[in-house]
Amino acid sequence: MYQFFVEDEQVGRDFITITGQDVNHIKNVLRMKPGEVVRVSSQGGHDYYCSILELTDDFVQLDILDSEAAGTELPCRIYLFQALPKGDRMEYVIQKAVELGVYEIIPVAMKYCVVRLDEKKAQAKVRRWQAVAESAAKQSKRSRIPNIHPVMSYQEALKYAMECDRHLVPYENERGMRATAEALAAIRAGESLSVMIGPEGGFAQEEIEAVRERMQVISLGKRILRTDTAAIAVLSMLMLHMEMHVLE
Repeated sequence: MYQFFVEDEQVGRDFITITGQDVNHIKNVLRMKPGEVVRVSSQGGHDYYCSILELTDDFVQLDILDSEAAGTELPCRIYLFQALPKGDRMEYVIQKAVELGVYEIIPVAMKYCVVRLDEKKAQAKVRRWQAVAESAAKQSKRSRIPNIHPVMSYQEALKYAMECDRHLVPYENERGMRATAEALAAIRAGESLSVMIGPEGGFAQEEIEAVRERMQVISLGKRILRTDTAAIAVLSMLMLHMEMHVLE
């Protein structure tokens, strides 16, 4: 079953109208036909099962079959603060993070980041990253498309992260998984959670010292993980814990 996203104004009492690029995708790429069932999520957070009623060059009309489709979001909002990795690894992190249930992704320029983006390149990257997030949200049947923020400095990222209820910083030099298990066990439904992931070169000492008194520094095990692996590892831990133990 395919997933699509619409604005609230596209949702009527009995029908939903899809417009824009998705029309061509539905009609000419997927070659869908009237009667086929799709899942639709609105900007306001509502999920629907719908049947295709009519296809034209300008719109696709859907008949709402069920306005209470099963939600797919985690019970907590995870904000991933990802240090800029080299190559196309950021796209990989975004794709997998969206599949694992992240709420927002904030690219962060840290001291030991290999990549340095000027403003023009950064804006183009963010547009591309948002498209990756939308594609991953459709594939994984998410109820919302996570927002990809413009690149932040480390200090800007810390300020934004502190607005969350809880804060986790996986650090390669931290030892012992007991604190990690305790941090997971403390999470409650409805909370927001920031996760700060360091770059290929690791956190600078001053970057770690800046968070030790305000955030919970944790270990992800005895092995040193690449920055993209670390993001996926901690999000997998959080998803598993929330799906099993944190109730809506």
